[in-house]
Amino acid sequence: MSPRHKNAPKKKRRQPEKPLRRGARRKTCMFCDGEATIDYKDVATLRRFMSDRAKIRSSRVTGTCGQHQRQVANAIKNAREMALLPYLGK
Repeated sequence: MSPRHKNAPKKKRRQPEKPLRRGARRKTCMFCDGEATIDYKDVATLRRFMSDRAKIRSSRVTGTCGQHQRQVANAIKNAREMALLPYLGK
C-alpha cells in the first residue's frame, strides 16, 4: 500500500525550468526566396539538407517549405542513386 492515506493532498508538479520560447523567428525557405534551385547534380547544396549520418534533415530544422522539402528529398534520393551522395554517413 502507499504511505499516503486516502484524503492526503496531492503533490504539485514543478514548473518547467526553461522559459517558453516566444517570438522565435521562423526560418524562410531559401528556394522560395530565389537564392538557389533544386538540382540533384548540385551536391554542395544538397549536403546542407543532410546530417553527418547522411539522413535527410526535416523542414523544421532546415526551414524549407513543404513543397520544396519534398523536392529536396527526391533530389537527394536521385543523387544517392547516381552515387553522388552516400547512403550512409562516415
